[in-house]
Amino acid sequence: MTVLEVKDKSDARAFLDLPRRLYKDDPDWICPLDNDIITVFDPQRNSFFSHGSCTRWLLKNESGEIIGRVAAFINNHKAYEEEKPTGGMGFFDCINDQSAAFLLFDTAKNWLKERGMQVMEGPVNFGENDKYWGLLVDGFKPPSMGMNYNPPWYQSFFESYGFVKKYDQLTNMLDLNIPFPERFLKIANWVLKKPEYSFRHFDKKEFDRFAADFREIYNDAWSDFPAFSPMEQETVYDAFMQMKPVMDEKIIWFAYHQDEPIGFIICMPDINPVLRHLNGKLNWWGKLKFLWYKNRIITRRIRTIVMGCKKKYQNRGIESALIRQLQLEVMPRNTINGVELAWVGDFNTKMLAIHEATGAVKDKVHRTYRCDIG
Repeated sequence: MTVLEVKDKSDARAFLDLPRRLYKDDPDWICPLDNDIITVFDPQRNSFFSHGSCTRWLLKNESGEIIGRVAAFINNHKAYEEEKPTGGMGFFDCINDQSAAFLLFDTAKNWLKERGMQVMEGPVNFGENDKYWGLLVDGFKPPSMGMNYNPPWYQSFFESYGFVKKYDQLTNMLDLNIPFPERFLKIANWVLKKPEYSFRHFDKKEFDRFAADFREIYNDAWSDFPAFSPMEQETVYDAFMQMKPVMDEKIIWFAYHQDEPIGFIICMPDINPVLRHLNGKLNWWGKLKFLWYKNRIITRRIRTIVMGCKKKYQNRGIESALIRQLQLEVMPRNTINGVELAWVGDFNTKMLAIHEATGAVKDKVHRTYRCDIG
């Protein structure tokens, strides 16, 4: 087997195309948009290149057929905030062959070691952890947009190599056909009626303002978590711009105390049932197909990408009120019947308690692993 670093357009195309071949017989897999993956590795479009570096590789067998891929990343803003210098690996895909998988892991590990890293985490993304982050270990069903999907045997590759669990990111499913528990409703409605609080949905006309409010809330709410580093305005802007083409303004809500931004819930329509028909292509023909299927496939589910509240206002029912506000918006549409409460770390006990209070049930688990390499 031979490992080749991605150097040109032909290699980059092969990197994109490999999953299409590996998953072609898996009915649950939905091809992510090529442009989303290309953006990760484009210094002109990914702001993380301003404070980090990455590369990627392909693996060929003796016949010259591509059988695997992997990428490695160093985010200098976070690498040295861990106990040991820590880099990442991700976008791992491989045939069901442990020796091939280990060769890809070795390649990423050696690249990171050469640059001073002592720990390798994966699978992660060269960006924030709201996309392409974590190995699916429970809930092998069609993914939402931006969520990793992989076959069950990848878990044995990681654990046999020496990766150990760092944390799990949990996705819980809220069935909107089932009434909220009475206690949850009582708290949420009480907060919504308090005159000092206001709730406003996103407005593209005030894009910069809401992006700034998001950053202010996020950097306060997450500041006590281990290895936290403040989110820069450029990163927030990039994230909102990526969401903009499929954004539904009325499922993104912000909470304010007087005029101070204090909380948010960011949701997106689950458009993967539409994207399933595009095979990752959003060229002119893909855009026409997207519009055709979008008008014929009713989106039954939305996904909560992230929800947060400033520390000072936690345990005051703000998060419950945001969820209730979201419900009041989507229920009259008579189309949305489920909300994915996604991407909550198992260390975030407060948010998991809120999920439990709504009556949501476990749907998927994505695991982030770490491996000592120093």
